[in-house]
Amino acid sequence: MNENNNNQYNQNFNQQYQYQQYQPPKPPKTPKEPFVDIALEKTKKRLGKLIPLFLVLIVAGVLYSNSFVVTKPNQYTMIQQFGKVVAVRDEPGLSFKIPFVQNAKTIPNTVLLYDLPISDVITKDKKTMVADSFVLWKVSDPLTFIQTLNGNVSNAEARISTIVYNSMKNVISNLSQTEIISGRDTLAQSIFANIGGGLDKYGIELVAVETKRLDLPDDNKQAVYERMISERNNIAASYQAEGESEATKIRSETDKTISIQIAQAEAQAAKIEAEGEAEYMRILSEAYADESRADFYSFVRSLDAAKLSMSGDNKTLILTPDSPLAQIFYNAQ
Repeated sequence: MNENNNNQYNQNFNQQYQYQQYQPPKPPKTPKEPFVDIALEKTKKRLGKLIPLFLVLIVAGVLYSNSFVVTKPNQYTMIQQFGKVVAVRDEPGLSFKIPFVQNAKTIPNTVLLYDLPISDVITKDKKTMVADSFVLWKVSDPLTFIQTLNGNVSNAEARISTIVYNSMKNVISNLSQTEIISGRDTLAQSIFANIGGGLDKYGIELVAVETKRLDLPDDNKQAVYERMISERNNIAASYQAEGESEATKIRSETDKTISIQIAQAEAQAAKIEAEGEAEYMRILSEAYADESRADFYSFVRSLDAAKLSMSGDNKTLILTPDSPLAQIFYNAQ
């Protein structure tokens, strides 16, 4: 009971007298010295003079940086005023423009490489081939380039891709697959010649068109190769048969010519032999007709006969007394 009375007394006391937090007393303000106020005033005056100067320098720097144009050796600089090209700088160096009124835009002044997307083309004999090629090009007329393509290289590559692909499609569609495979070296030249001046209206000069790969699709490559091998074998067999036929014909004509020449030679030999025999008989007839020569001729003929009979190792000659040859020796005695 006493404890409850104490709590009630404390609550009433707290409600009647509020406790306040203790705050330490502030130190007294000391008066500023006179020379500090003077220095602050001078500093404010100096800053007031320097700030306009700084602003002028900043504005001059901005104007200076926007007044000069640097043209590099591998680019054109186009000076535009309100969207219109007013000057073309193609010489490397430093030039001027009106700041904030004119702006400069650069265009590449070098040979660029563009790799065309891989595409399918159809040959004359309705065969599909995969073409992978690239082109070398450059900007020949920067003013036309910026007027037609807004000076954008991506826009130029899109036009090049369309024109080159159409040219490639037209050239390949007039050739068979065999002609394309055998004429890879001249195909790029044909595509380049077919384009002609198709890119002149965009201020673009096409330097070269080259094919990196011109091949068959992977799904039917093996079948096409086998068919090509079979066709080549058929062509080779045809050439071989024609060669053998031509060889047989040449051999027949050669044998015929040889036979004719041999027959003519034999006839000529027989003729010459007959003429020789006739001449021989004539000489014999003349020899035997002359008695002064007939004996000598018979003697020579007998010696020739004796010489022929003693050929070999046997050198013995046996004659009968009534032998014509023996009679020659008897008469000689």
